[in-house]
Amino acid sequence: MRTTQRDGTVVVIGAGPFGLSAAAHLLARGVPTRTFGDPMASWRDAMPRGMLLKSTPAASAIDAPRPGHTLVDYCEAAGEQRYESDWDVVPVETFTRYGEWFQRRLVPDLERDRVVSVDLRPRGGFEVKLDSGEVCAARAVVVATGLTGCAYVPPELARAAPDGPSPGAAVSHSSQHRDPARFAGRDLLVVGAGQSALETAVLAAEAGAASVRVVARGRRAVGFGAPPDHQPRLRPESPFGRAWSLYGMTYHADAFRRLPGPVRHELVRRVLGPLGAWWLRERFTGRVGVTQGVRVLGARTVADGRVRLTTSDGPGLEADHIIAATGYRPDLAALDFLGPGLRAALARTGTSPHLGPGYRSSVPGLHFTGLSAAATYGPVMRFVVGTQYASHRLATALARPSPHPPPPWVER
Repeated sequence: MRTTQRDGTVVVIGAGPFGLSAAAHLLARGVPTRTFGDPMASWRDAMPRGMLLKSTPAASAIDAPRPGHTLVDYCEAAGEQRYESDWDVVPVETFTRYGEWFQRRLVPDLERDRVVSVDLRPRGGFEVKLDSGEVCAARAVVVATGLTGCAYVPPELARAAPDGPSPGAAVSHSSQHRDPARFAGRDLLVVGAGQSALETAVLAAEAGAASVRVVARGRRAVGFGAPPDHQPRLRPESPFGRAWSLYGMTYHADAFRRLPGPVRHELVRRVLGPLGAWWLRERFTGRVGVTQGVRVLGARTVADGRVRLTTSDGPGLEADHIIAATGYRPDLAALDFLGPGLRAALARTGTSPHLGPGYRSSVPGLHFTGLSAAATYGPVMRFVVGTQYASHRLATALARPSPHPPPPWVER
């Protein structure tokens, strides 16, 4: 075991958009920083081939401490097609290459070691252990692990996969399918009504699935957004469309933090909720069946290796496989690299850490950004554009560490 002593170092865990953006801002401020992770791993390995980003090109820029690092800048540097207009739809492969380019330019010393544990040190700061055997000291840690460990499969579906959801089981999660062609010639049910569900269904149908049906709870759950030229004219612009609520949550996320906990939780659940992209409607219509207004009661395997989905409307549905496109839920329990004592010391809002100014938790020196921050700072933290609000505030807080521990953030 190799031990390094760098008590002034900030450790960033995660190399997706939020981790890379936070590390870039810290390095630009001269803060000694070590960043650990596989750059853009979730985008590269957990998104289906052929997927297109729902976000516009402007909303897909990873925030950088200096100009010249937007998606358009990458396209120009790489000689690729420019994605600039709100009418341009960005392929996930392009976005992944953009993130890797961002990392090479702004976080060149990224380390691909995996963090296996983070624990408090007796005299302050943190002890970070890596899978290489190295143990390093850090004065602060930023958790930016994104979607890792947060895929959510409702228990009603999970019971049909006793060894865990997987492509080889009766039920899987949408993040487990890189190649939609695996469903060629098969009958498929997709549970969910968001962009992930609708696009997964379309990609499977286009790849030759025998039949694809989306199953959703709400009576009018399956819908699509308005194209750029159908946005309301007299409302402020936001990366998500024209609306006062979207504008406020994008550019005033600190005000969102001050709302009572139950209000925040409900807004995170409802605002920017399930809705297909405007450009997906034409590809969906006529290719994918829809059953909506039903509640999923359970799933079980039946004859010939098929699976039956039991719903509240009676007979249920049968297919070769069920995909749960039921999103992601941040949960501190999934961050198993955080020591038990550290997790126990964290104030929570629901299953997420309760954060204060500068994205700091109730444990001095431990910060969270990205999806884990959504329960405090709002739904914008679920999207790449959230780096524009989070990263410079987080870096500013860490560049000027407080001489006194902050008070705990008590849920209201």
